Amino acid sequence: MVRRGLLVAVVSLLVLSLSAAASAVTLEFQQWWEVELPRGVLREIVDGFTKETGVEIRLLSNPYADTNTQIAAGAATGTMADVVGLDGAWVYDYAKQGAISNLSALMTKGGYDDSQLSDQVRVDGSTYMIPVVNFAYPMYVNLDLLKQAGVTELPKTWSEFKAAAEAVTRKTQAYGWIIPLSTSSPNGIQNQFMSFLWASGGYMLKDGKPNLVGNEKLIKATEFVKSLFDAGVVAPGAYSMTEATMVEEFVNGRVAFMTSSLAHINLIRQNAPNLNFAVMPVPAMDGYDGPRGMVVANWGIGIASNSRYQDEAWKFIEYMMRPEVNARLAEAANAFPGNVLAAPDYSAADPLFRDAYEIFKDSYAINEFTGLPVSEHLMRIFNDYLQLYIEGEIDSAEEMLAFIQAEWEPNFR
Repeated sequence: MVRRGLLVAVVSLLVLSLSAAASAVTLEFQQWWEVELPRGVLREIVDGFTKETGVEIRLLSNPYADTNTQIAAGAATGTMADVVGLDGAWVYDYAKQGAISNLSALMTKGGYDDSQLSDQVRVDGSTYMIPVVNFAYPMYVNLDLLKQAGVTELPKTWSEFKAAAEAVTRKTQAYGWIIPLSTSSPNGIQNQFMSFLWASGGYMLKDGKPNLVGNEKLIKATEFVKSLFDAGVVAPGAYSMTEATMVEEFVNGRVAFMTSSLAHINLIRQNAPNLNFAVMPVPAMDGYDGPRGMVVANWGIGIASNSRYQDEAWKFIEYMMRPEVNARLAEAANAFPGNVLAAPDYSAADPLFRDAYEIFKDSYAINEFTGLPVSEHLMRIFNDYLQLYIEGEIDSAEEMLAFIQAEWEPNFR
């Protein structure tokens, strides 16, 4: 009896020890989401996971550009946070570096039904990122600035947009348009520059390969953007500007038009509750009346390959993709859910979100950079040559695009 009692005691101690070890696990979650969500929402959501599992979540929250820099540094040094928020443009690079884990393997191991996912970002046939929520990129407009400038209708075409931007710049203390072209975070190419091309039914790729040379719509879009700079309607500092700074300029009433994520509605409402603004479709090329593309981006999620807690990290992702949790996050972020079974209630959403949703339904989602090899590097190349063209150091849009294609093509072999 004594021996049996001793055995029971040992087993009990082992169970307690294992339980204590599990509860001692803390996952670091590095992302920019908390900064852009209403205060306390992400903390509340992840606390639900801790309550269920005992696994603590340490939120590492910074603006988008800073998060990108920190994740890149972690990838280079093998010190990446356990779970990371990802932009689809980063995935190919990190997967090829071996910095992020193969989620297909973890889903198979856990018996996860991936048919409920709206999308997966794959490299060489395996999933490395799951979009948690999806964002459309409409154009934001400061209605008071348009009124001051005497602009009575929202512009629908490039020529109308340029005229409105010129009126704002001439008649108010603000600028007409803003674009972030920082080479450290070159997302202005996909989110702002290419939005004019995609809204006009254009494409930069053909059969998955660069199609820049001789691409008439892209040539016209490039010439149009340069014309905005030449007209002096673009907010100064574009070459060093990040997306966060762009939004700050809009919040402070210093610019009339910007193209940005729906996620920023919350940030604008919080920082400028009296700002009179609306959302609108990105203007299309004059004479174009076909289907219109709308830029989309997402808050993706992945797991660092250096994490010691692969199983716990996957359980956390599984929790974030659970329909009711995913719906809650989509509602709070003014986004569309990443789980097709999620049923978010948008009745209480910001009216501008509902406006954007109507625009989205009349458009097709597009972002040709998502999942490309060295996607951010491709954007940076485009960015560098675009700046040279704007400054007059390259004579024509055709010449600029030829330079870019020559540098892009080796990355697609």
